[in-house]
Amino acid sequence: MVSSVFPHFGEEPPLVGTHGSGTIFLTHCNLRCIFCQNSDISHQGRGDAVTSEQLADYMYSLQKRGCHNINFVTPTHYVPQIIAALPYAIDLGLHIPLVYNCGGYESLEVMALLDGIIDIYMPDVKFADKKVAEKYAHAPDYPEVIRKVVKEMHRQVGNLHINPEGIGERGLLIRHLIMPHGLAGTTELMHFIATEISPHSYVNVMSQYRPQYKASEFPELSRMITKKEFIDALHSTRGEGLYRGFPQV
Repeated sequence: MVSSVFPHFGEEPPLVGTHGSGTIFLTHCNLRCIFCQNSDISHQGRGDAVTSEQLADYMYSLQKRGCHNINFVTPTHYVPQIIAALPYAIDLGLHIPLVYNCGGYESLEVMALLDGIIDIYMPDVKFADKKVAEKYAHAPDYPEVIRKVVKEMHRQVGNLHINPEGIGERGLLIRHLIMPHGLAGTTELMHFIATEISPHSYVNVMSQYRPQYKASEFPELSRMITKKEFIDALHSTRGEGLYRGFPQV
């Protein structure tokens, strides 16, 4: 099921370039984050069923509009359908990079099968603590899973390679959403990325947390982050030796 298809200009600069990231928002999600900003799509299932040929047409139409990549948002539970559509899209002439834009809660077996197919992995590394992951995403094993998965993603594609025009062509691009009261475990996750993935990792430290969906039911999540929390997160990132992708405050 697909919710929307359009050139996205709100993604990271190496994906957006001058003509946008060719984004395909897929319906549903394998995580149950209670602060989801796209709950109408991920939780409530807003979208329409499409065939493999239709999905291929979407990909090729985005390429014809000048998009620099095909950006599958929340692809985890639709990997077979995406793979089934690719031969049709390639026959049409699809040749731009494929972006796997996910929550990081993946199967290592499936990741291995995607080796050589996905050009850019973009996981949102959410939580360092299993109790936090269980409380807010119903996934207590998330911290354990994400560490293994990001290592496998990096093994396949390496650090993000950006061409002279500023467009990402291949590699790992990591997202991390700062949460109120340090609940995401930013310092611990940045240490993991710097020491166990690569100090040259491209990391987008995101400040756009909003208390959406059911977040207001949890007092500790019922506000936006403060300026100090944002700056502290950037200092933690820079303190680990990371230097690519995040705002230089």
